[in-house]
Amino acid sequence: MHRTRLRTRFLLSMVLITAGLTALSLLVVQHSMQSHVREGIVQDLGNSVTTFQNFQHDREVMLTRSAELVADLPITRAIMTAADPATIQDASRDVWQLTGSDLLVLVNRNSQVVALHTKSVGFTRDAAQQHFQRSLSAEDSSQWWYGAHHLYQTFVQPVYFGSRTEGPLLGFLIIGYEIDNRLAREVSKVSASQVAFSYGGEIVATTLTPLQSESPAMRDLLAGSSHNGPRDVEVGNENFLATSLDLSGQQATPVRLTVLGSYDQAAKFQDKLNRLLLLLGLTAVLIGSGLVFLISHTFTRPLASLVEGVRALEHGDFYHPLDPRGSDEVAELTSAFDRMRASLLKTQQALLESEQLATIGRMASSISHDLRHSLAAIVANSEFLCDGRLTATQREELYQEVRTGVNQMTDLIDSLLEFARTRESLNPTYANVVETVQRAMQAVRLHPRHQGTLIEVRSNGGSSAWFDPRKLERALYNLLLNACEAAPGSQGRVQVMIDRTGAAVTIAVFDNGPGIAEPIRDRLFHPFVSYGKENGTGLGLTVVQKIVQDHGGKVLMERTSDERTVFRITIPGRSSPGSLEESDDKQMSRPAVPVNSERASENSIRHSDT
Repeated sequence: MHRTRLRTRFLLSMVLITAGLTALSLLVVQHSMQSHVREGIVQDLGNSVTTFQNFQHDREVMLTRSAELVADLPITRAIMTAADPATIQDASRDVWQLTGSDLLVLVNRNSQVVALHTKSVGFTRDAAQQHFQRSLSAEDSSQWWYGAHHLYQTFVQPVYFGSRTEGPLLGFLIIGYEIDNRLAREVSKVSASQVAFSYGGEIVATTLTPLQSESPAMRDLLAGSSHNGPRDVEVGNENFLATSLDLSGQQATPVRLTVLGSYDQAAKFQDKLNRLLLLLGLTAVLIGSGLVFLISHTFTRPLASLVEGVRALEHGDFYHPLDPRGSDEVAELTSAFDRMRASLLKTQQALLESEQLATIGRMASSISHDLRHSLAAIVANSEFLCDGRLTATQREELYQEVRTGVNQMTDLIDSLLEFARTRESLNPTYANVVETVQRAMQAVRLHPRHQGTLIEVRSNGGSSAWFDPRKLERALYNLLLNACEAAPGSQGRVQVMIDRTGAAVTIAVFDNGPGIAEPIRDRLFHPFVSYGKENGTGLGLTVVQKIVQDHGGKVLMERTSDERTVFRITIPGRSSPGSLEESDDKQMSRPAVPVNSERASENSIRHSDT
């Protein structure tokens, strides 16, 4: 399992903390900027409304006085004394041009419109007559007239013959100024916002684009009730804060000025500021990470050196250099570890010496017993051979007994030598595992006491591998001999399965014996471990493990039960030449072969008894 280094965890922790604090700071700044921008827009909208109210008041005062002056002009009075409307219409043109207004209406004393002059086409006398009738009941001289999509702010002044207090009423003079896009643009410049003038929910003048003016959000905004506070609205994919000002006073149909401050335009500066803050945050994280790395490297370098010393000690290196200089806690820990390492080295050397003495004692005890037993049999049979009354058959039997004892002593010495050899004693080559198993099986067949044991050899796939055939044959012989000895008499059955998994070759040996005895399961591959055998040396499985490990493989007892024991050998694979791979195609499953009682020839391979 991969473990993260302390320095890496410290660095990642500091980077995450720095990044988190930076991100939190950016969010706080962003939220503060959003609030500030919104407050700025709200304040600007309020200032814009206040500015327009002051402007509108001054404008109304000026236009009211202008209407009074025009109403008191002699020419205006003279025109109003005429009885013919056509004469009044023609004569009033000069007065209209004199006022410079967008609308001029003259009404006689009978409240009938007798003259109408307008710069915009579409506003009729009938519309002027209706608006004038409503204006008579209004107390304010300033009124809003609307017709043919034209909105006028009008000023009504009576025309008297003589003084205003004593002269008779000749009629009324109405001067109007249209609310158009030109006025909207002027108001927009003053307020630095988008504006829209509406009459009864219909826009009559605005600085918005046609698409924005016709948007449903704008219609809903104009159709709603008048409100003083700012309102969020999305008009034509652009976000605004909008506020309205009612201009109609007591008039039934509302006339409003709507001022819209673009939130997106203000947010552009905020976006630039956010990018700048993000860049500063990333720079701070990178610089902070570099500083944290340098600081962590300074503090964790002694720990890394100590960890390397611990790993070296784990692999048996007691002399890995350490640097205990300094006066901090890590230096004290390094010094304590160095002292502990020296103490462990002394203790290990003492344990090795004790283990060597104990091993020599166990080896001497086991070997002396086995050699003494074989030597006693050789001496006894040699004495019998001196008797001249023996027949040739009896002499041959005694000779074979002596030879068997000599072979047992030789096998014991060979096992000891094999146990002591190093891996360099191997002579590996590309060979066939099935053929090696078959040779080991033939050697087991030479033991007459295993006549009733049935041996099966099966192979799945190619079995060529890189190994020492002679050494592997010896290991397989020991396993097969153990399996035959564990199998029950005439019902015994041993099965060898050869399989290839990737490049590796696996050899599994099964038997139907009673299983491994409980007292030796945990130390099965230890030397001189034997259980229930009269002539066993306890080196058979130890030699098997030694040979397999020299090949870079492993041998395992996979499971043991009352009816089955499995030993599995795995030999690591290696690519073989093409000529040897072709031989794998000729292999087949070996049929069941009963072990017979053929005697070993003089040139047979000697094998150890396990």
